[in-house]
Amino acid sequence: MDKEAKKETFRKYLESSGVLDALTKVLVSLYEEGNKPSSAVEFVKQKLGGPSVSEHEKLKAEKMDLQLKYEELLAAHRETCKELEELRKLKHEADCKEMVDNDDTKDMK
Repeated sequence: MDKEAKKETFRKYLESSGVLDALTKVLVSLYEEGNKPSSAVEFVKQKLGGPSVSEHEKLKAEKMDLQLKYEELLAAHRETCKELEELRKLKHEADCKEMVDNDDTKDMK
């Protein structure tokens, strides 16, 4: 496939998927904007539904906080699971001892 055919195929793809229409609307909106934004890229991102730089930074900070909380909770969960397993072992040992003691008592009678 030659270069021009690839370009045409890609253009058709962008057109059929609505990308060209969305970009055209955003660029027209930027053109018609009375007070041009200091960052045209940020304007385009915002109009296409992306977060602003400050929103992005806030989301990154929130993600980090949530990751730390997750790790703390996971560590607590693992510790609780260890404690539960220890308690189960102790109960099992106690049950076994009780069965042995009961058998000994029966043998004495």
